[in-house]
Amino acid sequence: QMADPFLYNTGERSHYGCLGHEVQIEHIKAYVCRPSFSTDKAVIVVHDLFGWRFPDMRYIVDLMAGHGYITICPDFFKGTEPWKPTDHWPDFPDWMKNHDPTKVDKEADVVVKYLKEQCGAQKIGIVGFSWGGMAVHHLMLKNPQLSAGVSLYGRIIRDSEERYSLLNPTFFIFGEKDHTISLDQIFLLEDKLKQYCKVPYKIKVYPGQVHGFAQLQPEDMKPDDKPYIEEARRDMIDWIKMFV
Repeated sequence: QMADPFLYNTGERSHYGCLGHEVQIEHIKAYVCRPSFSTDKAVIVVHDLFGWRFPDMRYIVDLMAGHGYITICPDFFKGTEPWKPTDHWPDFPDWMKNHDPTKVDKEADVVVKYLKEQCGAQKIGIVGFSWGGMAVHHLMLKNPQLSAGVSLYGRIIRDSEERYSLLNPTFFIFGEKDHTISLDQIFLLEDKLKQYCKVPYKIKVYPGQVHGFAQLQPEDMKPDDKPYIEEARRDMIDWIKMFV
């Protein structure tokens, strides 16, 4: 039986009053927020297992838009139920089988096309959290249209050489106390990237931080964690700004 990886109480999140709006793109709903000025730069936010309506994700979308990006969080679960804080962890493996973070290519293509054709985006970055971090790692191996990626605490899956041939610059953010991802796995990732990766990459582990730490709204942060959360978010935004 899998322990609940979210040490923050996921049932108690502050309500978030969104700045953006929802759109329908082909078969996908999405949440979009635009900056106050026009731009040809965009960022896709890939939600965690709680889905595209989770307040944390909308907060991150609005945060990225505030930094000058047309930002979009599509429903990568395509209308199916996200995982809920009240669900039972023994059911998680079955749920994951039907929500595979490496089967997101079609949706990513639909969203990239929308950003280019409807929003005038010339450069597109991607950031993803947990489930979304796994999806970002996958997409940075497959989709050359994504100029840069940030994978936040995505479990490290599969150990084959293709897993490290990233197409564009990718930054991996982890929490030191994330009990879903061991430090051994992170060291292995680093070794393999050194060996196989031909583009800029970065790995950073934030002291004392648990799974899910970097997406919290300010009022949900614990004072001891706040500096690390803010640093991780600044690092994420700086990485995107460097390449997108």
